[in-house]
Amino acid sequence: MADKKLFVLALVAVLLLTGCAGSIERWIVDTRVHQGDVALSDSNPSDAVIAYSLALRVDPHDLRAQSGFVEAAADQAQLQYAHGHFDAALATIAQGLRVDPLSVRLEALKSQIDDAKLKQEIVISNYPTYQRAGQELQLSYARLNEANTLLVKRLRRFGYTYDVTDLTSAIKQSYELQLEVAHLTNRLIAYRQLVQTGGPQPSQLPATGGSLLPLP
Repeated sequence: MADKKLFVLALVAVLLLTGCAGSIERWIVDTRVHQGDVALSDSNPSDAVIAYSLALRVDPHDLRAQSGFVEAAADQAQLQYAHGHFDAALATIAQGLRVDPLSVRLEALKSQIDDAKLKQEIVISNYPTYQRAGQELQLSYARLNEANTLLVKRLRRFGYTYDVTDLTSAIKQSYELQLEVAHLTNRLIAYRQLVQTGGPQPSQLPATGGSLLPLP
């Protein structure tokens, strides 16, 4: 293993002395850019950012690496923003803008996130427990989706059993879904009003009914 390392070092030294350093750098840049392109095509902006940044370390002026890095940074920042990681998204955008200060996409995303951060601060100051109330609503709608899935299964079951009781259960579930949708819509309206103006604890929102789960 030691002999192999010495051979590699010797080879690099020879290439450098014979003026082949440029071709080695070109190969490294091409390889990293290709890795970044593949990561982008696989919807993996995090790995793409790493690959393009490594290419830029070797050649900061490579246009393909610059373009790829900016695109990957924008994609990664968009994902971070979607997960509510505002500071991380802004840091990623800053990295992209250092490569391309005139990027329209990065500037637009930065403006969008800055606006969201300001709104978040206003919401938190007005309604500190908004997040828990919002999570409760998300859970309620997730259960609603589960109930709808069960309804569809009842209808599919009827397609091969022709048992009218399946249709009867589907009708019952459909009525319950209609009632629950109306109820959750009212909760959403109340939630929006509380977020805008500040308000009571989530427990003072209209309570979610227990009619959907468990279902017969």
